[in-house]
Amino acid sequence: MLSTPALAWWSGDWAYRTPITLSPSADIKLAVEQVPVLVRLHTGNFSFADAKLDGSDIRFVAEDDKTELKYHIEKWDGANQMALVWVKVPKLAAQPKFFLYFGNEKAAPASNAKGTYDAGSAVYHFAEQDGNPRDSGLNGLHATQSSAQSVAASFSGAGAGFNGSQSVALPAVNAAGGYSFSVWVKPAALDGVLFQSGDLKISLDGGVVKAQSGKASVASGTALSAGQWHHLGLTVSDALRVYVDGKLAGEAPGAALPSGGVTLGAGFQGEMDEVQVSGMARNAAWMAVQAAQGPDGKLVALGEEESNEEGGNASYFGVILQSVTLDGWVVIGILAVMFVIAVWVMFEKTIYVNRMDKSNNKFMDKFRELSTDLAMIDKAKGLADDFMHSSLYRIYHIGAVEIAHRFKDTDSSHVDKTLSPQALNSIRASLDAGMVKETHRLNRLMVLLTIAISGGPFLGLLGTVVGVMITFAAIAASGDVNVNAIAPGIAAALVATVAGLAVAIPALFGYNYLGSRVKTISSDMHIFVDEFITKLAENYSR
Repeated sequence: MLSTPALAWWSGDWAYRTPITLSPSADIKLAVEQVPVLVRLHTGNFSFADAKLDGSDIRFVAEDDKTELKYHIEKWDGANQMALVWVKVPKLAAQPKFFLYFGNEKAAPASNAKGTYDAGSAVYHFAEQDGNPRDSGLNGLHATQSSAQSVAASFSGAGAGFNGSQSVALPAVNAAGGYSFSVWVKPAALDGVLFQSGDLKISLDGGVVKAQSGKASVASGTALSAGQWHHLGLTVSDALRVYVDGKLAGEAPGAALPSGGVTLGAGFQGEMDEVQVSGMARNAAWMAVQAAQGPDGKLVALGEEESNEEGGNASYFGVILQSVTLDGWVVIGILAVMFVIAVWVMFEKTIYVNRMDKSNNKFMDKFRELSTDLAMIDKAKGLADDFMHSSLYRIYHIGAVEIAHRFKDTDSSHVDKTLSPQALNSIRASLDAGMVKETHRLNRLMVLLTIAISGGPFLGLLGTVVGVMITFAAIAASGDVNVNAIAPGIAAALVATVAGLAVAIPALFGYNYLGSRVKTISSDMHIFVDEFITKLAENYSR
């Protein structure tokens, strides 16, 4: 989280805010007033963890940090970290700025759909899971019939799908002062009727947009592309005007205002979303604003999150951590446990091998002081405690027991103490068995380091891949495809890979160091066994 001191703060009850900047394109030459603007929130540009799960604590405040703006939450999915919110901007001037406040557990819901849209419009988001599409505006002009198929991920949230025989019937709006129609379409086929109200009709003919009202007829100069989203607009006032992707495609005088209801999609194959029917003639700037809110538009840009608490700027790494999703934290948590275990193993094994190596050196000094009785050191009082950490002593003890067992019925004279070649081979086998046990003891827990070395990067990669998938899924659902939306989510997903490498690299160094120490001690044990057997052969052979 980026924590910066705020010169002005709308309310101290809200802990965080994000500045939002609107950048109208050159096509928007007029200052459009009272226009709803779509704000797409996802894991790449908004910290859902700092807001309430249902988004009821969000507020939008004008640049003066005093005036609240009306807004309508079309969709809020805190679990999957994706939201669509329409904000009513009083005036769209050159790069206006407003704030998104959040982080207040006591805040009551304030989403106001009827206050977000003007009184002369009917707005359809097609967000209903069942039933006919509903009007989000003031007039409650809900669809009277719908056979269209609900599309879960459309232009913004859900949309309506048509197969050529499906349609949606909308009631009439009061069009005494003009008429406007706005829609986002993604045609699957380039022919069919999109909209019809009386003799006013919009259709596709080979991808060319054609509009007709009485004797007035307009055709666009370029054809639409199948499988891609396009914004279409139509106005009727002193003339019939058609807009494609925010630009005037043609106009013709003599159009008549429609008086009946609207039929959507009769004969159309594809998807529709964000339908607006207005009893007023929208201007070219208003249509350009709608087109600028598409997947490729750059009208809305969210800044970095700010905190109400005073303090210095946090590092980029701290900002990235705020964007890590739940699945990423699960992987990072598992890697943290692996890291603690690996550090503990390296610490314990280092102490163990150091202590064993020191005790082995001490034992060898004592062993080489022996004269002829190789079992004498094992009989010395207190020496077993001195060499309790020595692997060489434990191997020697096995040999001493074997010697004592074979000479228990002889007198103390060395002359009577002899060993056959078979006995020497038997003693060597016992020493080898003891050496194998000591080797196993030396390598105990080392497998945990190999798991950390090989498993850490793979777990990190898993977290990264899942994080990238979620980021792209959220961006696809919200429709925001600019690099500023993608970068934070990708960077947060890569944190899991960093965590995996942070586990594997220290474990790799520790494993190689301990492996070399274990190999050295194992070699010392082999040398000692050979030396011990050689002394036995010299002192007890016939």
